[in-house]
Amino acid sequence: MSASSTPTPTIVLLHGAWADASSWSAIIPPLQAEGHTVMAPPNELRGLASDAAYIASYLAQRTRGPVVLVGHSYGGAVITNAATQGGDVRALVYVDAFIPDEGETVVGLLEGSGSALAVADPTTVLDLAGYPGAPEGAADAFLKPDTVHTAFAQDLPSADRRMIVATQRPGSLVANVTPSGSPAWRSIPSWAVLGTEDRIIPIGVQRRMAERAGSTITEVDASHVSMLSQPEPTLAAIRAAVASIS
Repeated sequence: MSASSTPTPTIVLLHGAWADASSWSAIIPPLQAEGHTVMAPPNELRGLASDAAYIASYLAQRTRGPVVLVGHSYGGAVITNAATQGGDVRALVYVDAFIPDEGETVVGLLEGSGSALAVADPTTVLDLAGYPGAPEGAADAFLKPDTVHTAFAQDLPSADRRMIVATQRPGSLVANVTPSGSPAWRSIPSWAVLGTEDRIIPIGVQRRMAERAGSTITEVDASHVSMLSQPEPTLAAIRAAVASIS
Protein backbone atom coordinates (compact mmCIF):
# COMPACT_ATOMS: atom_id res chain seq x y z
CA MET A 1 0.00 0.00 0.00
CA SER A 2 1.40 3.38 -0.97
CA ALA A 3 1.78 6.19 1.55
CA SER A 4 -1.00 8.13 -0.19
CA SER A 5 -3.46 5.30 0.40
CA THR A 6 -2.53 4.62 4.04
CA PRO A 7 -5.67 4.83 6.20
CA THR A 8 -5.92 7.82 8.51
CA PRO A 9 -4.52 6.79 11.89
CA THR A 10 -6.71 6.40 14.94
CA ILE A 11 -5.47 8.51 17.84
CA VAL A 12 -5.66 6.75 21.20
CA LEU A 13 -5.10 8.87 24.32
CA LEU A 14 -4.18 7.25 27.64
CA HIS A 15 -4.41 9.16 30.90
CA GLY A 16 -2.13 8.72 33.88
CA ALA A 17 -2.68 8.30 37.60
CA TRP A 18 -5.00 10.65 39.50
CA ALA A 19 -6.85 11.34 36.26
CA ASP A 20 -9.34 9.94 33.79
CA ALA A 21 -10.11 10.53 30.13
CA SER A 22 -11.31 14.06 30.93
CA SER A 23 -7.64 15.02 31.24
CA TRP A 24 -7.73 15.12 27.42
CA SER A 25 -10.65 17.57 27.31
CA ALA A 26 -8.53 20.27 25.65
CA ILE A 27 -7.11 17.79 23.11
CA ILE A 28 -10.04 15.69 21.90
CA PRO A 29 -12.38 18.40 20.47
CA PRO A 30 -9.75 20.05 18.21
CA LEU A 31 -8.65 16.69 16.82
CA GLN A 32 -12.23 15.60 16.23
CA ALA A 33 -12.94 18.90 14.52
CA GLU A 34 -10.11 18.09 12.11
CA GLY A 35 -11.79 14.78 11.27
CA HIS A 36 -9.63 12.43 13.33
CA THR A 37 -10.96 9.35 15.04
CA VAL A 38 -10.01 9.75 18.71
CA MET A 39 -10.38 7.23 21.53
CA ALA A 40 -9.58 7.70 25.22
CA PRO A 41 -9.85 4.39 27.07
CA PRO A 42 -9.64 3.99 30.83
CA ASN A 43 -6.28 3.20 32.38
CA GLU A 44 -6.95 0.69 35.14
CA LEU A 45 -4.07 1.95 37.33
CA ARG A 46 -3.68 -1.40 39.06
CA GLY A 47 -0.27 -2.63 37.90
CA LEU A 48 1.99 -1.93 34.95
CA ALA A 49 1.80 -5.43 33.43
CA SER A 50 -1.97 -5.75 33.76
CA ASP A 51 -2.62 -2.15 32.69
CA ALA A 52 -0.51 -2.66 29.57
CA ALA A 53 -2.25 -5.96 28.81
CA TYR A 54 -5.64 -4.25 29.04
CA ILE A 55 -4.62 -1.44 26.69
CA ALA A 56 -3.06 -3.90 24.24
CA SER A 57 -6.33 -5.83 24.22
CA TYR A 58 -8.27 -2.60 23.74
CA LEU A 59 -6.09 -1.67 20.76
CA ALA A 60 -6.44 -5.11 19.21
CA GLN A 61 -10.22 -5.14 19.50
CA ARG A 62 -11.22 -1.49 19.14
CA THR A 63 -8.91 -0.12 16.43
CA ARG A 64 -8.41 -0.89 12.76
CA GLY A 65 -5.43 0.34 10.78
CA PRO A 66 -2.55 2.46 12.05
CA VAL A 67 -2.62 3.96 15.54
CA VAL A 68 -0.95 6.95 17.15
CA LEU A 69 -0.73 6.04 20.84
CA VAL A 70 -0.44 8.91 23.31
CA GLY A 71 0.34 8.62 27.03
CA HIS A 72 0.42 11.13 29.87
CA SER A 73 2.46 10.63 33.06
CA TYR A 74 2.17 6.97 34.19
CA GLY A 75 0.27 6.39 30.95
CA GLY A 76 3.62 6.79 29.21
CA ALA A 77 4.93 3.72 31.00
CA VAL A 78 1.80 1.82 30.00
CA ILE A 79 2.03 2.67 26.29
CA THR A 80 5.74 1.80 26.36
CA ASN A 81 4.72 -1.73 27.34
CA ALA A 82 1.46 -2.04 25.37
CA ALA A 83 2.34 -0.63 21.95
CA THR A 84 3.93 -3.76 20.51
CA GLN A 85 1.39 -6.14 22.07
CA GLY A 86 -1.84 -5.13 20.31
CA GLY A 87 -3.06 -3.07 17.38
CA ASP A 88 -0.97 -1.49 14.65
CA VAL A 89 0.80 1.23 16.62
CA ARG A 90 2.98 3.31 14.28
CA ALA A 91 3.84 6.31 16.50
CA LEU A 92 4.09 7.13 20.20
CA VAL A 93 3.52 10.51 21.83
CA TYR A 94 4.62 11.12 25.41
CA VAL A 95 3.19 14.08 27.34
CA ASP A 96 4.87 14.91 30.66
CA ALA A 97 5.37 11.18 30.80
CA PHE A 98 7.46 8.32 32.02
CA ILE A 99 9.41 6.69 29.19
CA PRO A 100 11.01 3.72 30.94
CA ASP A 101 13.62 1.34 29.67
CA GLU A 102 13.47 -2.37 30.41
CA GLY A 103 13.69 -3.14 34.11
CA GLU A 104 13.06 0.43 35.28
CA THR A 105 10.26 1.41 37.65
CA VAL A 106 8.39 4.66 38.10
CA VAL A 107 9.69 4.96 41.66
CA GLY A 108 13.25 4.27 40.54
CA LEU A 109 13.10 6.92 37.84
CA LEU A 110 12.12 9.55 40.41
CA GLU A 111 14.72 8.68 43.03
CA GLY A 112 16.93 11.68 43.79
CA SER A 113 15.15 13.77 41.15
CA GLY A 114 13.62 16.43 43.37
CA SER A 115 10.12 15.27 42.45
CA ALA A 116 7.37 16.29 44.86
CA LEU A 117 6.61 12.56 45.14
CA ALA A 118 10.18 11.47 45.91
CA VAL A 119 9.93 12.04 49.65
CA ALA A 120 10.97 9.94 52.62
CA ASP A 121 7.41 9.74 53.92
CA PRO A 122 4.91 9.39 51.06
CA THR A 123 2.00 10.09 53.38
CA THR A 124 3.08 13.73 53.43
CA VAL A 125 1.96 14.08 49.80
CA LEU A 126 -0.40 11.12 49.36
CA ASP A 127 -3.41 9.66 51.14
CA LEU A 128 -3.33 5.85 51.15
CA ALA A 129 -6.33 3.53 51.33
CA GLY A 130 -6.73 -0.21 50.96
CA TYR A 131 -8.88 -1.71 48.23
CA PRO A 132 -10.55 -5.11 47.75
CA GLY A 133 -8.27 -7.70 46.19
CA ALA A 134 -5.13 -5.63 46.70
CA PRO A 135 -1.87 -7.60 46.73
CA GLU A 136 -0.14 -7.72 50.09
CA GLY A 137 1.32 -4.34 50.95
CA ALA A 138 -0.53 -2.55 48.15
CA ALA A 139 -2.84 0.41 48.58
CA ASP A 140 -4.54 3.07 46.49
CA ALA A 141 -2.70 6.39 46.48
CA PHE A 142 -4.64 9.67 46.30
CA LEU A 143 -2.95 13.05 45.90
CA LYS A 144 -3.43 15.30 48.89
CA PRO A 145 -5.18 18.56 47.91
CA ASP A 146 -2.05 20.60 48.61
CA THR A 147 -0.04 18.34 46.29
CA VAL A 148 -2.50 18.99 43.47
CA HIS A 149 -2.45 22.74 44.04
CA THR A 150 1.31 23.17 44.37
CA ALA A 151 2.94 20.35 42.39
CA PHE A 152 0.54 18.54 40.04
CA ALA A 153 -1.48 21.29 38.34
CA GLN A 154 -0.15 24.54 39.73
CA ASP A 155 -0.71 26.45 36.48
CA LEU A 156 -4.42 25.63 36.17
CA PRO A 157 -7.17 27.90 37.52
CA SER A 158 -8.08 27.13 41.13
CA ALA A 159 -11.50 25.78 40.13
CA ASP A 160 -9.86 23.25 37.81
CA ARG A 161 -7.43 22.20 40.53
CA ARG A 162 -10.30 21.66 42.94
CA MET A 163 -12.02 19.53 40.29
CA ILE A 164 -8.91 17.35 40.01
CA VAL A 165 -8.86 16.91 43.78
CA ALA A 166 -12.50 15.84 43.78
CA THR A 167 -12.46 13.52 40.75
CA GLN A 168 -8.99 11.95 40.86
CA ARG A 169 -8.71 8.21 40.26
CA PRO A 170 -6.12 6.65 42.54
CA GLY A 171 -3.32 4.45 41.34
CA SER A 172 -2.18 1.34 43.14
CA LEU A 173 1.27 1.54 44.69
CA VAL A 174 2.00 -1.72 42.85
CA ALA A 175 1.99 0.11 39.52
CA ASN A 176 4.89 2.32 40.56
CA VAL A 177 7.22 -0.50 41.59
CA THR A 178 6.61 -2.94 38.71
CA PRO A 179 9.64 -3.23 36.38
CA SER A 180 8.95 -2.18 32.81
CA GLY A 181 9.29 -4.63 29.95
CA SER A 182 10.99 -4.30 26.56
CA PRO A 183 10.25 -0.71 25.44
CA ALA A 184 8.19 -0.05 22.34
CA TRP A 185 10.16 3.13 21.66
CA ARG A 186 13.09 1.00 20.48
CA SER A 187 11.13 0.10 17.35
CA ILE A 188 8.40 2.77 17.10
CA PRO A 189 9.15 6.47 16.47
CA SER A 190 8.15 8.83 19.26
CA TRP A 191 7.45 12.45 20.11
CA ALA A 192 7.71 13.95 23.60
CA VAL A 193 6.19 17.08 25.11
CA LEU A 194 8.09 18.10 28.23
CA GLY A 195 6.73 20.48 30.86
CA THR A 196 9.67 22.52 32.15
CA GLU A 197 7.77 23.40 35.36
CA ASP A 198 6.70 19.81 36.02
CA ARG A 199 7.12 19.08 39.74
CA ILE A 200 5.98 15.46 39.47
CA ILE A 201 8.45 14.31 36.78
CA PRO A 202 11.15 17.02 36.87
CA ILE A 203 12.34 18.32 33.53
CA GLY A 204 15.79 16.76 33.88
CA VAL A 205 14.25 13.30 34.20
CA GLN A 206 11.93 13.93 31.28
CA ARG A 207 14.76 15.14 29.03
CA ARG A 208 16.95 12.17 29.83
CA MET A 209 14.20 9.67 29.06
CA ALA A 210 13.05 11.44 25.88
CA GLU A 211 16.59 11.81 24.54
CA ARG A 212 17.35 8.18 25.28
CA ALA A 213 14.21 7.14 23.36
CA GLY A 214 15.22 9.27 20.38
CA SER A 215 11.98 11.23 20.64
CA THR A 216 11.26 14.43 18.75
CA ILE A 217 11.16 16.82 21.71
CA THR A 218 9.12 19.94 22.43
CA GLU A 219 9.48 21.82 25.70
CA VAL A 220 6.71 23.98 27.13
CA ASP A 221 6.70 26.27 30.16
CA ALA A 222 4.01 24.31 31.96
CA SER A 223 3.18 21.95 34.81
CA HIS A 224 2.65 18.20 34.83
CA VAL A 225 -0.67 18.74 33.05
CA SER A 226 0.59 20.80 30.12
CA MET A 227 -2.01 19.23 27.82
CA LEU A 228 -4.63 21.12 29.85
CA SER A 229 -2.81 24.36 30.63
CA GLN A 230 -1.11 24.74 27.24
CA PRO A 231 -2.62 22.20 24.82
CA GLU A 232 -1.11 23.47 21.56
CA PRO A 233 2.31 21.74 21.91
CA THR A 234 0.57 18.42 22.58
CA LEU A 235 -1.74 18.94 19.62
CA ALA A 236 1.24 19.81 17.42
CA ALA A 237 3.12 16.66 18.48
CA ILE A 238 0.10 14.46 17.79
CA ARG A 239 -0.41 16.08 14.39
CA ALA A 240 3.26 15.51 13.55
CA ALA A 241 2.95 11.86 14.56
CA VAL A 242 -0.16 11.47 12.39
CA ALA A 243 1.58 13.17 9.45
CA SER A 244 4.53 10.78 9.74
CA ILE A 245 2.14 7.91 9.03
CA SER A 246 -0.26 9.50 6.58
